[in-house]
Amino acid sequence: MAGAIIENMSTKKLVIVGVILLLFQAFAFMVGGLIAPSPATAVHYLATKCVDTVKKPQQTKWFMPWGPNQCDNIQSFDEAMAKGIEANNIVFAVHIPLPNKEMSPWFQFMLFILQFDIAFKMYNQIADGALVHIDVGLAYRDDMNSEWTEMAHSLEQRKLSCNFTATKTHENEGRHYECDLLPFMEVGSVAHKYYLLNIRLPVNERKKINVGIAEIRDIRLVGIHQNGGFTKVWFAMKTVLTPSILIIMIWYWRRITLMSRPPVLLEKVILALGISMTFINIPVEWFSVGFNWTWMLLFGDIRQGIFYSMLLSFWIIFCGEHLMETEFFETLVLGRGELKMCDLCVPAIKILPKLGRHSTKKSQDQTERNRFSIYWKQVGPIVFGSFCLFIFDMCERGVQLKNPFYSIWASDIGTELAMAFIIVAGICACLYFLFLCFMVFQVFRNISGKRMSLPAMSKARQLHYEGLIFRFKFLMLVTLACAALTVIFFIISQVNEGHWHRGEHMVQVNSAFFTGIYGMWNLYVFAIMFLYAPSHKHYGDEQSSIQCITGDAGVNSCEDIQPTTTITHVDGPTEIYKMIGQEAQE
Repeated sequence: MAGAIIENMSTKKLVIVGVILLLFQAFAFMVGGLIAPSPATAVHYLATKCVDTVKKPQQTKWFMPWGPNQCDNIQSFDEAMAKGIEANNIVFAVHIPLPNKEMSPWFQFMLFILQFDIAFKMYNQIADGALVHIDVGLAYRDDMNSEWTEMAHSLEQRKLSCNFTATKTHENEGRHYECDLLPFMEVGSVAHKYYLLNIRLPVNERKKINVGIAEIRDIRLVGIHQNGGFTKVWFAMKTVLTPSILIIMIWYWRRITLMSRPPVLLEKVILALGISMTFINIPVEWFSVGFNWTWMLLFGDIRQGIFYSMLLSFWIIFCGEHLMETEFFETLVLGRGELKMCDLCVPAIKILPKLGRHSTKKSQDQTERNRFSIYWKQVGPIVFGSFCLFIFDMCERGVQLKNPFYSIWASDIGTELAMAFIIVAGICACLYFLFLCFMVFQVFRNISGKRMSLPAMSKARQLHYEGLIFRFKFLMLVTLACAALTVIFFIISQVNEGHWHRGEHMVQVNSAFFTGIYGMWNLYVFAIMFLYAPSHKHYGDEQSSIQCITGDAGVNSCEDIQPTTTITHVDGPTEIYKMIGQEAQE
């Protein structure tokens, strides 16, 4: 009979496989640490104050801050007042990137943060709850001589949050407020070489537009984009890992389908995990280099959300399917001394009636095994949380497909909701990990209970199960380590994204962390599919030895000691899986 590879493979070969996987894991970290640059770069821009002399332009005019078509500009608002230039005729122009540089599709996205330099004046202070009304346009071109093409235009509002640390006296006039950075723009692709921002701050005292915002002297922008070198390393990893996971997944399922029994729930979930890993691996991002696909950020978030859901659900089911209490162990083995030895190869449900025993509730739980529906209490919250993340993402990046200047962080309510969402997501991730640790503890406790019966077995049988238990416990510890790193990665990613939009200091994450975690996911999925695939080893009946035992009631029970454990009958994929039965999860 054939058994799972984790059971049948020799310890020497398993160690070799483990060392190879460990070397690949180290290589994944080194790729990010030694080859790839930092994931993102921040570039600071200072807007040039251009003067629009046309009162009612017939068509949109774009103002260049520098170059042969440079606009007429002023250095300060004092100069504008001296020349009689009104605030409505001033356009803040920002060229992206800086002079003598080009943007590249390898940058993947552009995210901009806005900061106002606001001077304090006794007669013109910032009012409580002041809103800045912004008339902003975005244009692009691919060479320095062509005309600008409008990409987006919008009328936006941003709430000022400023603090004046000095005493508000005439002596301190001209000193700047300390203002929070404001979310400004996010574009999901960088398909063009040059971009131009024209920002106006229209004033209308009758409608209270841009009144009570003090004296804005300058506008600064911080542009964040992904490093091209990191993008190339990331794409290369995806390209290499995609066929690896796809091949092992096809190989794994082919072996499952060749068996004489239908696949059990655990085997189906392993296949689903492989499919979700393949889905996130497929390097469709290569197309973003040649096409202006602004939806790639949203699509990437959806793919990662599906993988998160599948990975977290897999760990719950993986532990749950091994949280078992077999009625055979519980009723027969060393219970009241009826048996000196247990027969694991014979289904207990067939032996209990012969001994005058009846199935307990825990044996009835065994009939519910291999059913996905019994995990709805654990998997349901994961699916619901993933759906909430999807809705949150659609509320921002979905809208940004039409209006890149939209941000859920722009309003107080949106900021509070977003921050609450990030905090709750982090708490839930920690609670999930604690719950997973509890499940693993329960699994280990169950297995420890089963080990108490091992001395009643033959020496060969005892050594056999000792080895299986050690291998399974080691795999569970590796699973916990992967879960811990995944939760840490998720929390840091959410916190970083929040800090980007709020303009706060980011948690500095090295590229090695991104490539290492991504490599860890692939290696873990690869190892699970490899170790839980049916082994190719087959043994004839002549190689098995049968050992019989007699209970106090005079009933004979025989133990069929195989050189390997069985996987071809209906019990499950591994011997550990068969040893243990479903325990009710409240």
